Amino acid sequence: MKETIYLKNMKIEYENLFKVNRPYFDKYRQNFEEVLHSGWFILGDNVKKFESEFSSYNNIKYCSGVASGLDALTISLLALELEKGSDIIVPSNTYIATILSIILAGHKPVLVEPDIRTYNINPAMIEKSVTPRTRAVMVVHLYGKPCNMDPIMEICKEHNLFLVEDCAQAHGAEYKGKKVGSFGDMAGFSFYPTKNLGCLGDGGAILTNNENLHLKTEMLRNYGSRIKYQNEFIGLNSRLDEIQAAFLITKLAYLDKINKYKRELALLYISHLKEDFIKPSVDESSYDVYHIFNIRHKKRDALKDYLLKNNIQTEIHYPVPPHKQKALSFLSHLKFPISEEIHSTTLSLPISTMHSKEEIMWVIETMNKF
Repeated sequence: MKETIYLKNMKIEYENLFKVNRPYFDKYRQNFEEVLHSGWFILGDNVKKFESEFSSYNNIKYCSGVASGLDALTISLLALELEKGSDIIVPSNTYIATILSIILAGHKPVLVEPDIRTYNINPAMIEKSVTPRTRAVMVVHLYGKPCNMDPIMEICKEHNLFLVEDCAQAHGAEYKGKKVGSFGDMAGFSFYPTKNLGCLGDGGAILTNNENLHLKTEMLRNYGSRIKYQNEFIGLNSRLDEIQAAFLITKLAYLDKINKYKRELALLYISHLKEDFIKPSVDESSYDVYHIFNIRHKKRDALKDYLLKNNIQTEIHYPVPPHKQKALSFLSHLKFPISEEIHSTTLSLPISTMHSKEEIMWVIETMNKF
């Protein structure tokens, strides 16, 4: 590909949700008009249709639409009806929402280190952290890369642990040909607008193959009620809006195309970036969907500033590890050197459906001069 000199003075945004969603505007307008004229805005036909299509897409029996990814994880844990204060193993470098869901469900997060190569939870560290109080493992398919599920499932089976998948960044990702979200007892998804499958607001979903757990999630998202004015559980008000469900039905039809394009952009980075940058690992057993394309560099902050001066925006996912957050000060005495290394060196590069391959090549050429 020829050097794209004409991009030198052009601003390359990290993301632009107007441009990302522009291809769907006509259909979205139609979606809005149909919902508006239906007069039904909560738990209607669009939610039912999306739940059916999303469960089918993931080869899962049941799907419940909820208000956010955080609620999807929290309700998943509540549905398991674990003894309050149970230990839930979770990666130490995840986004804080994963850990918040454990706390909100009344349990104790037990943080363990990730694999420095994949940034996903290290199965060996899970094994070392299991105690008589451990009741579940919550894995996170971070950045859109599937976790190493075979040993994780073996550990859960050996110790009789529930397995919950945080798939907030991994819509359509696969491990050994099987969609993430179909390995555990429960799986939570987020449809935050920046996700590969994003709506135009907040939204989430819970997947499971267990009918009993599905019925509980259906009630928990709706005040603990299955029949109007009859409440079986202390539930939440967490329901996917009809309008967001309609938008998601539209966009789900393009998800594979979106993932394919982001993988093509990722391949440009992987193939052409200098080895000075630590690039994401590539594993034939995984179909990564690159919600985020992160690299690591010991001079991350200087690199970020250099790119910004060259009109290239980047992000950091995430600058502060969870155990260093004020909200989780009860974890601040713990040491997670691998997690801290990741958080201090990671940088997220532009990788959106709004970006052209020429733009990505310009980012690469600029970075290689750093």
